[in-house]
Parts: sequence; structure tokens; C-alpha cells
Amino acid sequence: MGLMDLLNSAGKLLKREALAEPQTAHMQHLQRELQTHPTRGLTPTRLASILDQAENGDMLAQFDLFEDMEEKDGHIAAELGKRRRALLVDWHLVPPDNPTPQEKRLTEQLTELLLQIDDFEDVLFDVTDGIGKGFACLELEWHKPGKWWVPKTITHRPQSWFTVHRGYRQELRLRSNTTVDGIVGEPLRPLGWITHVHKAKSGYLERTSLMRQLVWPYLFKNYSVGDLAEFLEIYGIPVRIGTYPTSASEKEKMTLLRALAGIGHNAAAIIPEGMKLDFKAATSGDPDAFELMMAWCERTQSKVILGATLTSGADGKSSTNALGNVHNEVRKDLRDSDIRQVCTTVTRDLVAAMAAANGLLTDGVARCPVFCLDVGETEDMAAYADALPKLVGIGMQIPVQWAQEKLGIPQPDGQEAVLGVLAQPTFPPEAAPGTATASGAVRARAGTQVAALAGGPGAAPNGGTPQATPPLVMTPQAVRNGRAPAGRWIEQIRALVQRAQSLEDIRDGLAELLPDMSLDEYAQAMAEALAAARLAGRYEVLQEAGGTGAGRG
Repeated sequence: MGLMDLLNSAGKLLKREALAEPQTAHMQHLQRELQTHPTRGLTPTRLASILDQAENGDMLAQFDLFEDMEEKDGHIAAELGKRRRALLVDWHLVPPDNPTPQEKRLTEQLTELLLQIDDFEDVLFDVTDGIGKGFACLELEWHKPGKWWVPKTITHRPQSWFTVHRGYRQELRLRSNTTVDGIVGEPLRPLGWITHVHKAKSGYLERTSLMRQLVWPYLFKNYSVGDLAEFLEIYGIPVRIGTYPTSASEKEKMTLLRALAGIGHNAAAIIPEGMKLDFKAATSGDPDAFELMMAWCERTQSKVILGATLTSGADGKSSTNALGNVHNEVRKDLRDSDIRQVCTTVTRDLVAAMAAANGLLTDGVARCPVFCLDVGETEDMAAYADALPKLVGIGMQIPVQWAQEKLGIPQPDGQEAVLGVLAQPTFPPEAAPGTATASGAVRARAGTQVAALAGGPGAAPNGGTPQATPPLVMTPQAVRNGRAPAGRWIEQIRALVQRAQSLEDIRDGLAELLPDMSLDEYAQAMAEALAAARLAGRYEVLQEAGGTGAGRG
């Protein structure tokens, strides 16, 4: 199947025409267009008019308003920046479900082509511009530096360059006087655009943008900031009143007025004779009302953008660590939703477009590799380490790959070294029960003997591949040597405990058994005897299970 036979998601035929030059190369009227900055002198009446025009199809003023809001309001810019930059994480391509070897190779090949795009992180950031403004369009300019077609540049285009056609299906078009299929505007060429539509709410595209929900808090905050600035200009300055005689001319009145204005800053003025200045009490008032209004507006902006307030600011009253964690979980939900929408767009308009441009989509768009963003969050390792052995113990079948993905542990490649568990066997003593402890030389010989029987720490029987927890291969001789002292110790102690009437009797009886041993030496001897008993028990279990340890001895 060739490129000319492939259809994109909108059902339009993919052609190499889109690879020749950018579609907007000939649209000089858009490139020379200047913004109108509608926030200058913005009033409630003017704002309502801008929103109504957008609903009627004229979205130019609304897009310019959104640009001004993000540029002038530092709180909106900061909160949107948090949400947009949360998506600038590591990425990878995932092959389709049950991939064939050819599809796996295609995934690796497309990954290499994506890595050839300059400043790909900036491309992802530009795509997220649609989070606030409803949609974002990036124009692709292709070139063929070698064997494959790849985007040479991916350029963000302002939302004001586009118009929305309301029909059976809403369609984004470039603003122009061209009429295609009876609709004003030039359709976007396949393979020429990354078109990301990001929904903050359901409905028509003109009303689904996040910034539309922020326009009224922005206006109210703007009014409050202006009122506070005017209040601070006269706060603390005494009221100055000038009086003039009824016969004063207009020139003399203006002289008095300039004197009143200048004395507040220069502390000096001249006035005609017969006029006088009077100073009243300094201007008083409380700026808290203005700050209260601005704080409400910013909290509303934070709720709209991040879904919460405690991830952006704390008031010292209701801001607890637990509540902050709950608000952060809400922000993560928004991030996950943003990731799903952005990954769908990049997969459709960039990854599939690159594969189609190079004739690599032999099985259609449905089997194209999927673009994924890795947020880097893993599950609680301690909880999984406790739960997984129990779940496996009751027979639950858990894929290893699933567990490693949940915990963020990559699969080892080839001969890559991996962590393992080394066996820590307890060696039986060679000391007789009547002696205090074995000498260092005797202990070394005992350790060498048992290590040899076990094949060395971490070794497998017959020199095979080491296992995670290799069992000790015990011989009957080692069992007999360990069972005898352990049995005598245990029988003597059992008899002592049975005839004792109190703990003091047990203590005195132990001292009589070995009067020359200290308490520490006695504890060590007991530990060695119990270790020998454990070895004997393990050997018996292996024999019952059909083990071959005795045969090897």
C-alpha cells in the first residue's frame, strides 16, 4: 500500500503536495497582521461584546484577548506554565498491541526519525498552548536530508490565523477570502499541520477554551489593581484646600491650583496675595478590601487552571500538608488528562504523518506506533514487595513485565548485570558439646566443608547457572555430625526445664551443666547447636521431597 492510498483520520487523501512548502508561505496578509490588544481600556460591556462576537463566528478579538491576558496577568501565566510544563517529560514510542517483528522495527525507526527533529521539547510545549486557548496549530515544513522525509521545522501559528466552520463537524480553517466547498477559509492540508484541540469543557470550540473561564476574574482583578494604585497615590497625603477671592481671575485660579498640586511633592509653592492654602487631615482608608478582591480572583484562577489552590499558594490557615496532598492529586488528574489528549494528537498528526510520508504504514494508521509521555511516577515499592509474594503464594498469575512497569524497573538487556540474592548458609559447628567453643581453625574448616558441599556461595549444583536462592546440598555425613550434638543439648535442656520450679532453677541448672562457660559462651554454643538442628531438619525435608542430596554424598 503506497502513500497515495492511505487515508488520514479525517478521511482525506494524503498527498505529497503538503511536503513541498508550508501552506501559509503565500498568505502574506496573515504574516503582516498586528494584534489589536483588546485589554486596553477593557470594560464589562466591551468584554461581553467580545465573547458574543466569538459565539457568532468572529473569534479574532477573543484570541487577541487571550494573548493579552496571558502576557499581562502574572498569576495566569504562572499557573498555566505549571500545567503546560508538567508535560515536558521523557517520551517514547510504543508498538501496537501484539506487535509483529516488523512493527517493532517500525517503532524503533520512527523513534530515530523523531530524534532528528530539532528542539522537539519546544514542539511539545507549543502543542500545550491549546490547553488554555482551546486549540493549537503547528505547521510542518518537510525536507529530505537523507533517505527519509522528516520535518525540518515545526512552527506554532497564532490562533488568530484560524477560523472555525460550524457544520455537521466543526472544522478549523485558515482565515482567507478563499471559498472551498462553499465554505469561506482554506482547509488545512494533510501532512502539513499538527492540530491539537484541547477541551476544558464540552461544547462548541468557540466556548470550550480554558481562558474563556478566566476572563471575568481577570477583569475584576484588573479593576481592583487599578483602584488600589489610585488609593496608594493619595494615601497618607493631607487634603489641601485653596481659597481665592471672588474677584480672582481665571489665571489666578489656575496659579492657585498648580500651587496646590505642586506643594504635595515639592513642599513649596507661591500664590497671589489674598489667596490662602488650608491643610486638612491626611487621607485614611483600608487597602484590605482591594487585596481581598484580588486574592479571590487569583484563587478562582488557580481553581480553573490547576483544579485547586494549595498547589500554588498557602494562606497559613487552612493550608495543611494533608489537604495540600489532596489538591496535588487533583492536579495530577488534570495532568494525566492533558497527557492523553496531547499523545493522541502527536500520534495522529506527527508520528503517523512521518510514517505515511515515508511509505512505512503498510498496515494502515490503526497499527501505527503510539506516542507516550512518561511522567516517571511509580507505585510504592514497599507495598508491592509485601503484596506480590502473598498474591503469588495463593496462585495469582502476575506478569513480570507488568510488575516491572508498575515499579519503574526496566527489563535487563542481554548480558546486563542484574541484582540477585546470595545464599547465607549457617554452618554447623565441629565443637563437642562438652567444650566451650570451637577454635578459629576448626570454624574455618567447618565453613570450607559446608561451602564445598553447597557449591560455593550462590553456586548451582553441577556448576550450572546460579539461582536466586540456591539450596544447600547436604550429605548424610554433615547431617549426622550436626544431629548428634544438637540432640544431646536439647535433651539435657528439656529435662532441666521439666524438673525446674522457677526461672532461678533453670539458671542454676544451666550453670551446673557447664560450670566453666560464661553466659555469652553458653549463648553461642546454644546457637550453634540449634543451627545444626535446622540443617538436619532441612535435609529431612529434602529427602521427603525426593531430593538427591543424599545420593550426591
